[in-house]
Amino acid sequence: MKKLYISTLAATLLLTASCETDFDNSTEDVVVTSGEANFSKYVSLGNSLTAGYRDGALYLDGQKESYPVMISEQMKRAGGGEFKVPFVDDNNGGLLFAGNKIANTKLYIKSFTNGSPDLDSANSGTPAIEVTKVLTGGFNNMGVPGAKVAHLLAPGFGNPTGVPNKTANPYFVRFASSPTTSVIADFISQKPTFFTLWIGNNDALLYALAGADDSVETLTPAEQFGTYYNLLVNQIKTTGAKGVIANIPSVTSIPSLTTIPYNPLTSSVLGQGNVAAGEAIIDNLNTNLYGPLSQILTAIGAGDRIKPLSKTSTNPLLMKDESLTNLGTQIAAAAAASGNPTLMALSGYLGATYGQARQTNSTDLIPLTTRGKIGSAQTLPPGVPASLGARGIAYPFADKYVLTSKEATDINTAIAAYNVIIKKAADDNGFAFVDANAKMVELNSASGIQWDGVRYNAKFVTGGAFSLDGVHLTGRGYAIIANEFLKAINTKYKSNLPMISPNSYSGVKFP
Repeated sequence: MKKLYISTLAATLLLTASCETDFDNSTEDVVVTSGEANFSKYVSLGNSLTAGYRDGALYLDGQKESYPVMISEQMKRAGGGEFKVPFVDDNNGGLLFAGNKIANTKLYIKSFTNGSPDLDSANSGTPAIEVTKVLTGGFNNMGVPGAKVAHLLAPGFGNPTGVPNKTANPYFVRFASSPTTSVIADFISQKPTFFTLWIGNNDALLYALAGADDSVETLTPAEQFGTYYNLLVNQIKTTGAKGVIANIPSVTSIPSLTTIPYNPLTSSVLGQGNVAAGEAIIDNLNTNLYGPLSQILTAIGAGDRIKPLSKTSTNPLLMKDESLTNLGTQIAAAAAASGNPTLMALSGYLGATYGQARQTNSTDLIPLTTRGKIGSAQTLPPGVPASLGARGIAYPFADKYVLTSKEATDINTAIAAYNVIIKKAADDNGFAFVDANAKMVELNSASGIQWDGVRYNAKFVTGGAFSLDGVHLTGRGYAIIANEFLKAINTKYKSNLPMISPNSYSGVKFP
């Protein structure tokens, strides 16, 4: 099945006649000073957002447009020193470990289908960057893609032998000073005079992107998060460096979880552009699955779970909701007693497969990564028609493919608790603070933000701020964040580092 509708593609960026800006645009020819700060040795700590990761990979141009690199360029005007980055080898990204692919190359827009971008991986998905090719020398950008708070404290997080069993991080392996060191130890050894810290997203985000499936990822409990975060900040404080720390955006403010509608199935989509073929598919599904299941569920008091599909409007996906009472026994019994030979033959399968099934609703979030799985084939037991194996259409999506409203609420509750901890750490230790969550909420608003007539928002592809993975930012998006850090630094330490123009950096590239 072709890729489904994501969003109608408008112009790449909406230009307005206004020259208003949501930033303090410092373009005057003034002497730039560091104020009460010392920028001679700036080191950044964080995860993929700090590293410059975007489009689903860490690649050279993205690293060059990371927000710490942008900040360091402004700091050089006020006594800042060299800013070394553990650059990868090319603009495809991805990683090899002992010759085997362990991380994908970057995404790009190959073409458009019905206004929706068709994505593919660069260089046919084959990386050229070998993890075990270790770099030497201290590095100022210490962003480690995939890292949680606890990982920055963990000795051996850069040990190559730990990559296969995931006790070490391949990105840190590339630039760790030794196999036994930790990220924070390498940070301290550089004797920084100034730092930025943006960490904690992965403690919640990875769990959200996995549909809150504990077997795939876990959500860090707030108490545990606080313990690790305060340990980390206390270690940073031993250097005597001044700095700025940022909080964490909510999961409902990024396009990776807000782009795909809960009801993307139409006659056109199911028929891959052929409406008549799609209508025939709907007739078949309603006759052999949706109609009978709806009748059975209605009879046992759960008729709200599944309704027949419509030929004229959008239809929801089919999912397994593990929070629901399992009605498999009742479904199987009703199918066996139906008198319908087809249902009777499939009664055991129907009970086992649809006992906790329901259609998605407007409060569910569908991750971008689920998009390519819609309609993919599910292996079925012998005797079950192949037409019942299309995932999300006839076969319920597993928990990891959908984030329910309760799961999203639980995750955002945890993030809110994380952010209280982060703000208190900034205040208690006298560090500057960036409310990244508020900036992402603003970016996700209807009006978005603008710089010199160019408007940015959190719309996938067309919004200008988010890259093709829907999680990480474009160069322009990272510039927006860099300005938030610069404003916080200037306010706290009485410096006057100039703002930068997001318009000067790269956005989504179109074919």
